[in-house]
Amino acid sequence: MRLRHPGGTPLHLSYCTNVHAAEDLDGIIAQLDVYAVPIRARLGTDVLGLGLWLAAPVAAALAEDPALRARLRRELSVRGLEVVTLNGFPYRSFQDPVVKHAVYHPDWTTADRLSYTLDLALVLADLLPEDAARGSVSTLPLAWRDPWDTGMADQAARRLDRLAAGLADIESATGRVIRVGFEPEPGCVVETTSQAVARLAGVDGDRLGICLDLAHLACAWEEPAAALKELSRAGLPIVKVQMSAALETADPDALREYVEPRFLHQTRNPAGDAADDLDEAFERGLPGPWRVHYHVPLHVSPPAPLATTIPVMRAALAELAGGPRPLCDHFDVETYTWGVLPPALRPQNPEQLAAGIAAELDFARAALRDVGVMT
Repeated sequence: MRLRHPGGTPLHLSYCTNVHAAEDLDGIIAQLDVYAVPIRARLGTDVLGLGLWLAAPVAAALAEDPALRARLRRELSVRGLEVVTLNGFPYRSFQDPVVKHAVYHPDWTTADRLSYTLDLALVLADLLPEDAARGSVSTLPLAWRDPWDTGMADQAARRLDRLAAGLADIESATGRVIRVGFEPEPGCVVETTSQAVARLAGVDGDRLGICLDLAHLACAWEEPAAALKELSRAGLPIVKVQMSAALETADPDALREYVEPRFLHQTRNPAGDAADDLDEAFERGLPGPWRVHYHVPLHVSPPAPLATTIPVMRAALAELAGGPRPLCDHFDVETYTWGVLPPALRPQNPEQLAAGIAAELDFARAALRDVGVMT
């Protein structure tokens, strides 16, 4: 959706399609009719933004064939859909029965991760609306934290230099600016704002920056205002914001029904105690309160004693979009866990999922309106 900051800057609000399983072009186009078109109708908006997820094989096919890119752009346009941002974190198979640590591979020590990200950037350059100022691609925060050593850090640094050079080449060839944002996440080489500053020091700040996932920020028990000031001082731009909410509770037993086999649900408490998954947190008896990396629908308030980190999201939005100028212009709702929610909360068919995503987007639009954004 097209929004506007009071200062005049256009803002883009979208939803991330990594909640859907399609990984080939025909499947991606089919899911537009099943989900995106009904969502746009429910919201009553002329144009719906998608934070498109393209698995590596389809990204490579699109990057190789301009005719395929033109086809995808047409299919989006005729449905009233647009794309200014891509999710380049999951490489492929993101809705498999078990994902867990596989989502962090290949990492930024590898040529495969570099190739995939540049493929996405080239595709996005052709998908961008003519009046969009820039495009964004989100990616993983270098790697999972273990193993990680000086040699791997040097390899990753070389890949990032080549990434920046590749993005410059795409801009020269197409006239479109594409930026890549590294997404701090619990358990990774870059988990916190301080680690982002330390690990990404010296990158090309015109093309590389941060994808700020607000559930991840909350799970690190960080204060949004302080985190954003630290990033600004380091010259790391906010390339993209993922509007997401994590679970929070002072009574961990209330979270037992959220244990599930597909995704990691890193768990943290304010003392800095950490577990890499929810079942591990129970096994170790991690002291509460907990915040859990479990993206939950923005508009849903779970029954007490559970809560969500929506207050952190609201505080972050006030900093990001409530000032005299926005700190970011791409806002993407990323709730990929609809299919693993406890059964009572889980959509039972595509119509229910589309309705839930539309309700999230409506909530996100209202949250941005609350900080002064014009909708």
